[in-house]
Amino acid sequence: MKYTEDSRRGNVTLLTEFILLGLSNHPMLQVPLFCMFLLIYLITLVGNMLIIIITMEPSLHTPMYFFLRVLSILDVLNASVTVPKMLVNFLLEDKGISYTGCAAQMYFLLFLGSSECFLLAAMAYDRYVAICNPLRYMVLMNRKVCLSLVVLSWFCGNIVGLVQTAWVFTLPFCGSNQINYFFCDIPPLIKLSCIDTSLYEMQAMTTTVLVLFFPFCLILVSYTRIITAILKMTSAEGRRKAFLTCSSHLIVVTLYYTSGSLIYLKLKSDYSPDSNKVLALMYTTITPMLNPIIYSLRNKEVKGAVRKLMGGRRERKMFSQEK
Repeated sequence: MKYTEDSRRGNVTLLTEFILLGLSNHPMLQVPLFCMFLLIYLITLVGNMLIIIITMEPSLHTPMYFFLRVLSILDVLNASVTVPKMLVNFLLEDKGISYTGCAAQMYFLLFLGSSECFLLAAMAYDRYVAICNPLRYMVLMNRKVCLSLVVLSWFCGNIVGLVQTAWVFTLPFCGSNQINYFFCDIPPLIKLSCIDTSLYEMQAMTTTVLVLFFPFCLILVSYTRIITAILKMTSAEGRRKAFLTCSSHLIVVTLYYTSGSLIYLKLKSDYSPDSNKVLALMYTTITPMLNPIIYSLRNKEVKGAVRKLMGGRRERKMFSQEK
């Protein structure tokens, strides 16, 4: 356990390092878990990088695919904040993370996670405009508007990350430095504090409600109007196409918001490390892996761009062989 003396606070000792206990301490599980999460991480990187490359195809230069590209960037960064450190800890005896490293990990996790919440709301608004006002879609969702929505989502995420991280790391941690988690997050760190954190918990819950439910309300309003518009369509084929353009986004929103809400709307007294680990894996590891799969399987344009990309590569390969 690493501590340092702070002369300005008398004899109080301050933590300089935390220990991440991870998903399991069982020695026989470390290598299998390493292999499993390495595979998941590689699938996440490859899948999202493919989405980023594919959505640069000229035929996919529309607001929907612009937002999808930004979502894939967030997913790559989000997974990269937690998974590499978790993989290293599976193989090493020393599972420590410095005080500064822990704060940085928490900041980027909150920044990227909050940004994704706001981005999902922007994507819902995009679908609302596309279905409810199709004739003015490209005017209302022009490049400037799309860029502004993305910048706003990242700005809001940055504010949330800075405020929440600064708040947590002003708490005194004068007991154990062992975090029963696989990354530095608010609930397990609050658990280590040696003071009454009731007021801090209420502040954190208020912030969480704003971050989760304000975008969620925008999504709910958007889809209420979308569903109303779809039900008014006379063509069954039109209703099917409209629903398909929204179904992937709805699945992603459900996965992301459900796991996030169940973790961050709990008080310290309700904190359960084992259940929270499973939920945290959903939005930090599993959802970033599933997002490109969900959007690819349910989107004909993306699948068409993939075939076009692969066909172009085959043609270039055949041309080089002929030369």
